[in-house]
Amino acid sequence: MAIPPMPETQLPADNPPLTLAKPELLAPAGNFEKLEIAIHYGADAVYLAGKDFSLRNYSGNFTDEQLLQAVSLAHANHVKVYVACNIYSRNDESDGIGHFLETIGRVKADAVIVSDPGIVRLAQQIIPRVAIHLSTQANTTNYNSALFWQSAGVKRVNLARELSLSEVRQICRHANMETEIFVHGAMCISYSGRCLLSTFLTHRDSNRGLCSHPCRWRYALVEELRPDEFYPITEDPRGTYVFNSKDLCMIQHLPELIQTGVTSLKIEGRMKGIHYLATVVKAYRDAIDTYVADPGNFTSNPRWLQDISQVYHREYSTGFYFGEPEAMAPNYADHHQGQIHRFIGKILACRDHNHHLVEIRNKICRTDSVAVLSPGIPIKNSEILGLYDADGQPVDQAQPNTQAILKLAHRFLKHDIICKTG
Repeated sequence: MAIPPMPETQLPADNPPLTLAKPELLAPAGNFEKLEIAIHYGADAVYLAGKDFSLRNYSGNFTDEQLLQAVSLAHANHVKVYVACNIYSRNDESDGIGHFLETIGRVKADAVIVSDPGIVRLAQQIIPRVAIHLSTQANTTNYNSALFWQSAGVKRVNLARELSLSEVRQICRHANMETEIFVHGAMCISYSGRCLLSTFLTHRDSNRGLCSHPCRWRYALVEELRPDEFYPITEDPRGTYVFNSKDLCMIQHLPELIQTGVTSLKIEGRMKGIHYLATVVKAYRDAIDTYVADPGNFTSNPRWLQDISQVYHREYSTGFYFGEPEAMAPNYADHHQGQIHRFIGKILACRDHNHHLVEIRNKICRTDSVAVLSPGIPIKNSEILGLYDADGQPVDQAQPNTQAILKLAHRFLKHDIICKTG
């Protein structure tokens, strides 16, 4: 099915393009495997978290020892690491947060991501040499706020998602500090994540990393005297998605993003799988590099949107960036799009004669054709020339949660992702 083009909105004419530095590509790393994938596909920096004190407590995250290993691996590959400590804390957590900040300093993370002013204060006291990045949870919507946080010791601000590109540009021009914006992934229907729906319905506080995502649930209208009769609020017979935001996708608007002067382009998704992460990081890496290499002749490659539309997602939009009501409307389309079942597995090792040891995540058959995602080059299709179990015995199929050997038409790399075609 053909993918409709994203709107080709341009920045206002009174804001001419600037000569700007290449922006950082910042990717999520929910666990160690995702960290390896983000590095492999070209992220300049990753954001991750410990076992406590972040807004994604269910993403796996890192023990103190794993944090040390993560920073070591990232730095060995010239990738920066930003550690989230962005909950709004309570009194009885002060000591625990202090100890965690000490760990962040000990592992030599490049920055700590904070939203609570109290934790900003603690970070300045405990780890003064570690940069402080302000979370989008702090709702920075203007340059005076950014300048306030700069005076409080913050090096970078992740701007509120409700801003237009014009507003982002103004903040970048007036605030002499690093700025960061989200360019891809899920968006909260509430104001920069300040949502109490999860707390009321499931007693899980979204501002403390426990969100149950009730905005993604299906809802219907019930009249008080007819408790067993459910009425759809829209034409969709399954109910309504009035809370359910579309996913953000700015892959076709790299020039407009970069010309704001923003420091870092951030991908959402610490809880997403490695297929999503590999595909999205690869696409944005290619797009950024292509633009920076020749800004004057840049055109958006349709392949980038085609590729990222193959992973599990809600309907894509440009969010608030262009001020278009349709882009900010709830997602009334099919709940999810993409074809997650095509993900086959990850290459663990490459052997002689194009034999690849693969960790199988979904069933693969000898007669299937596959596509392989490698960094820096277009996705390559290949027939399966041979399928073997981990001991090298020929098999007709390989099942999930096993290892298999695939002989392919080309030689690929460790950590490359394999998907089924057709």
